[in-house]
Amino acid sequence: MNTHDEIKYQEALKRVKKIKGFYTHALVYIIINLMIVIVNYQDLEPGESYFQYKNFTTLFFWGIGLAAHGFSVFVPQWFLGNNWEERKIKELMDKEKNSKWE
Repeated sequence: MNTHDEIKYQEALKRVKKIKGFYTHALVYIIINLMIVIVNYQDLEPGESYFQYKNFTTLFFWGIGLAAHGFSVFVPQWFLGNNWEERKIKELMDKEKNSKWE
């Protein structure tokens, strides 16, 4: 495998690990929040509504964290483009190379 292929492989591996981390986070979020819903539902008094603020705080605030995690994994690709990192690295390396000779 040549150097370019190895670099591409490492970038792809890093990206896959980020995506896998997000999916793991989402799965844990679903499982834990389902358990919380079940416990909260079992603790209700007869006739008491489930739709109370206290029953949704974990879901809401952890959901914000999960959304931020999702944005950090998926949005840079849409916002900056697929090869933004590569272009930026090349730009910085070229700038460094040119400044050494001046």
